[in-house]
Amino acid sequence: VGPVWNGGDKNEEDLLKQCYQNTLQLAEVNNCNSIAFPNISTGIYGFPKDKAAKISIATVKEYLRKPGCIEKVLFVCFDEENYQLLKAALEEE
Repeated sequence: VGPVWNGGDKNEEDLLKQCYQNTLQLAEVNNCNSIAFPNISTGIYGFPKDKAAKISIATVKEYLRKPGCIEKVLFVCFDEENYQLLKAALEEE
């Protein structure tokens, strides 16, 4: 479960990063070679979609730089807005 957005003053960005890192670590422990992520915390939890997109892409890319069994990461977008934000974040990295 990702963090609820409370205006950005409650360490929400780091908590979201940790959510992705912990999930990737669990996938590795369970010998998964692929994983899919939804747009964590961007729905009713109110996390700003642009911030969440940048955090998710940066965190996953950083994690995949080290050796491991994960070969494929999918991002499942709930709508066109999230898709475009993730696409832009991917192109920036």
